[in-house]
Amino acid sequence: MRAAEYLNDCLKQGAARLGLDWPAKVVTQPPKERKFGDLACNAALLLAKSAGRPPRELAGELAAFLANDPLIAAVDVAGAGFINVRFAPAFWHGVVREVLERRDRFGAVAAGPNPKRVQVEFVSANPTGPLHIGHGRGAAVGDSLARLLEFTGHAVEREYYINDAGRQMKTLGNSVWVRVLELAGQHPEIPEEFYKGDYIKDIARKLLAENPNLPALAPEAGREVCFEFAHRLILDGIKQDLAAFRVEIQSWASERAILESGAVDDVLSRFAAADLLFEADDALWFRSSRFGDDKDRVLRKSGGDLTYVTTDIAYHEQKYQRGFDLLVDVWGADHHGYIPRMRAALQALGHDPAAFQVIIIQLVNWLKGGEQIAMSTRAGQFETLADVLAEVGADAARFMFLSRKSDSPLDFDLDLVKSQSMDNPVYYVQYAHARICNVFAKALERGLVAGPYDSLSAADFTDSGAEADSASGDATGRAAAAFPDLLAPLAAEDDLELIRRLEQYPGLLLESAGQLAPHHISFYLMELAAALHRYYAAVPVLNAPEPGLVRARLALLAAVGHVLKGGLALLGVSAPEKM
Repeated sequence: MRAAEYLNDCLKQGAARLGLDWPAKVVTQPPKERKFGDLACNAALLLAKSAGRPPRELAGELAAFLANDPLIAAVDVAGAGFINVRFAPAFWHGVVREVLERRDRFGAVAAGPNPKRVQVEFVSANPTGPLHIGHGRGAAVGDSLARLLEFTGHAVEREYYINDAGRQMKTLGNSVWVRVLELAGQHPEIPEEFYKGDYIKDIARKLLAENPNLPALAPEAGREVCFEFAHRLILDGIKQDLAAFRVEIQSWASERAILESGAVDDVLSRFAAADLLFEADDALWFRSSRFGDDKDRVLRKSGGDLTYVTTDIAYHEQKYQRGFDLLVDVWGADHHGYIPRMRAALQALGHDPAAFQVIIIQLVNWLKGGEQIAMSTRAGQFETLADVLAEVGADAARFMFLSRKSDSPLDFDLDLVKSQSMDNPVYYVQYAHARICNVFAKALERGLVAGPYDSLSAADFTDSGAEADSASGDATGRAAAAFPDLLAPLAAEDDLELIRRLEQYPGLLLESAGQLAPHHISFYLMELAAALHRYYAAVPVLNAPEPGLVRARLALLAAVGHVLKGGLALLGVSAPEKM
């Protein structure tokens, strides 16, 4: 049980003894300064009115009740009636024991509070070219969010929406067709809308090698062949890049399939039946302003083409029909203004606006030598996700993409990320894990442990001579009996401060999942790594003065290792044993 939960439960019992109902808005949190204790609670201030007594007097009675708890070392009443509590070392030892029992599943929830079926749709880049760095940031955020939601008890599906219809797809086919004709020695007219990247030439070259008679086709047929080939080749490349980036996509949704399904006609019919459509300027409009949008929106243009929002509305309605409770979309910053119109449409279709959430991904600024560099696929300048992975690797790229709030611009300093220094965030955290592994390698050489930390059970840290209180006498029984004695030496403030950091982890995961904000995990890991590095410099572990303290501190380091490894896994980052 977390510290705040434990304190609140104790206070609830105390309030019940006084015949008082527990108030709904109790705040229990660490005080501003550590010297005031581990937690401060305002329960007495909220209970005072119903009790008809001064808050400070009531706080004194509750404090007297808490003082009898063996896991609470000290209780003070401060100010108008705040209750400050300092836990006994035995309470914090329970945190270490829990981590060692649950290992890198510490903080996981089998069925979280209000478990939901969640769909996270992310990347969804138009298959008109390779993924670029902005897509990489969105991929890291979406994939890590899905991992986090699963870890905290939700059922999650990861989806990629393929924009394989519309003007951009026609432009792709036409661009490849023009390059095919050029390679065949012809001089076609260059269209105004035209993809000019070198990758278009590469696609045309591959297609012409497979189909040398392609230039002889009629233009319309040739463009269609070019589109189908280019679309397939680019999408295959996107899938390869995402796999290399450790991103799992479970479902691939097609815009063309949605158009062919009749889903758009169904949405338009429902809007018409609700008097939410009107015609003006030869276009069909949706009365989105009735649902909080700043103006009404065009669904069908005067020429008969659908707008992007129309197909997207039908697509999201299909998501709800597939049984999801919560839709989370990861969009680029240029789509920010798109949110109100989509939310209005879904509300018009009868859905709770809160069941549709959008995470905005801001731009990435690439720095080299302290200077921002232009983005290009040419030598030394990294625009595509594949180029980034080739240069810095998936670990560094994912951690850096998740090292800031997604809706804040990110400076990605290539020199810093490639450096093996404590100024490099991913190196700093991974090195903390490697440092723990190194301690255990030395402990193994000295015969103090039986293997690496993550190969050991809780029982492996206990004294082999400890007697079990349970009748079974097995390893589990020995561990349970010996744990209080094993961890009792962890009484120094350095020991307890490190354990307090571990105790924060499960609550942080639930909060991060609730806020759809996986970047909180990277912040936490950097703080935990900093605490570990300080601890390593401040106290002896293998050279501790007593054998019991050596075992206890090894158990503590193992607990830190499990949390570092588990947290990095949620970010899609490895936890190396050596660096």
